[in-house]
Amino acid sequence: MTANLLDFDLEGLAAFCEGLGEKRFRATQLFRWIHQRGARDFDQMTDLAKSLREKLKTSARLQDLPVLSQHESADGTIKWLFDVGNGDAVEAVFIPEDDRGTLCVSSQAGCAVGCRFCSTGHQGFSRNLGTGEIVAQLWFAEHFLRRHLNTAERVISNVVMMGMGEPLQNYSALVPALKVMLDDHGYGLSRRRVTVSTSGVVPMMDRLGQDCPVALAVSLHAPNDALRDNLVPLNRKYPLAELLDACNRYLQHAPRDFITFEYCMLDGVNDLPEHARQLVDLVRTHAGTGVSCKLNLIPFNPFPQSGLTRSPNSQVTAFAKILSDAGIVTTVRKTRGDDIDAACGQLAGDVKDRTRVDQRIARQRTVILKQVPAAPAAAKETGPS
Repeated sequence: MTANLLDFDLEGLAAFCEGLGEKRFRATQLFRWIHQRGARDFDQMTDLAKSLREKLKTSARLQDLPVLSQHESADGTIKWLFDVGNGDAVEAVFIPEDDRGTLCVSSQAGCAVGCRFCSTGHQGFSRNLGTGEIVAQLWFAEHFLRRHLNTAERVISNVVMMGMGEPLQNYSALVPALKVMLDDHGYGLSRRRVTVSTSGVVPMMDRLGQDCPVALAVSLHAPNDALRDNLVPLNRKYPLAELLDACNRYLQHAPRDFITFEYCMLDGVNDLPEHARQLVDLVRTHAGTGVSCKLNLIPFNPFPQSGLTRSPNSQVTAFAKILSDAGIVTTVRKTRGDDIDAACGQLAGDVKDRTRVDQRIARQRTVILKQVPAAPAAAKETGPS
């Protein structure tokens, strides 16, 4: 069986080349050909010795992901559906902006967390992606976009691990993929411009801070445990106090001096003024010092199975004002690509569920979210830390 070279970070590729009797600098050359130039044919790699190219033809391959479909939004967002075999398909999304190009990458075929407001979670979970399958999304998108835009310059400046799946539940494949993205001989992305999003897998947050600290986004979505237990089932294992403790530990290693908290705005569920005041109290007073953070409010992108609706703009604005007036940096995410189902929470791909998701979701929906009581708001808001 030949080795897929997209599975290797530079250290792994060096070990592979040593196994072929080659020196380390050959791995660096090969790594550049693959990631910086997008080469897939070993005969293109003209500064490699012919003897090495012949070895590679019999021992290695570049296994990309077949593209099942491509859709382009009116706002320039592009979504690809990639075939990962055995009936599973995953999605990646490119979001162009004036000052950056962001690629949203999937880490799993489906997701086992089962958040109420996420279309991916309603599909269930099939399997983890391999490192090569994660990297292949970036490899394809970067070099496709260069051809598409007729440029030799790098197009993708930011990567967010916010596609299908919970990245920290696929840790062993995630970290080598991140190292490829960060390596100067690969894509040369800044640690500040690579973001891992998590619903709160506390032990893996601690490991990531030690092994490969990049920007971190935490899917918060509720200011108290009673509500978050229902919206983000993982909260029952790692409740808010443990999660925020992990955030503070991560900040000791993070490339940014804040954690981004993602908060999906659900009409009548988590968007009331008392929820905003609880949120202020939570991030300002936790463990006596609070958590250095930015709040990113996300308009919910409805889908029928959720039973949820988007908060009105006026409610989002009022919620944001309470946070901002308390001195918390708050942004409202602009919805991109919703006309092609490429917006936040809409990525669904095609997954052979192995987790009986229908039964789990049905049990969750027996709880009427709008009747979940808010925890008592703080009597007095604290000032900026």
